[in-house]
Amino acid sequence: QVQLVESGGGLVQAGGSLRLSCAASGRTFSRYTMGWFRQAPGKEREFVAAINWSSIYTYYADSVKGRFTISRDNAKNTLYLQMNSLKPEDTAVYYCAADHNIYNNAVPSLSYEYDYWGQGTQVTVSS
Repeated sequence: QVQLVESGGGLVQAGGSLRLSCAASGRTFSRYTMGWFRQAPGKEREFVAAINWSSIYTYYADSVKGRFTISRDNAKNTLYLQMNSLKPEDTAVYYCAADHNIYNNAVPSLSYEYDYWGQGTQVTVSS
């Protein structure tokens, strides 16, 4: 089992940047597939990005491709999401999630495929 705690959210102007972090407990973080999801008010939770255990494979939603970068530091048990060129439509609560399955050339993008979730961190982008 793994516990996840997100941080780094806040208020930023359009065009700005934020870096989210997700600290994971447990000694098996390096084995987990990790993902970021977000949920805006009145909308369903949506996939943002995911990364496999070795960081060789990453996958992004079309809406964030080229602006967001997912990465992980297995030695620090931490997942990151660097968000650049932020837009008002990026405003949401951002969640990190962990999938205990090991993938080498693909990552899941559906929320039900993830086993563990953090509590979320609010990101607000003003226009």
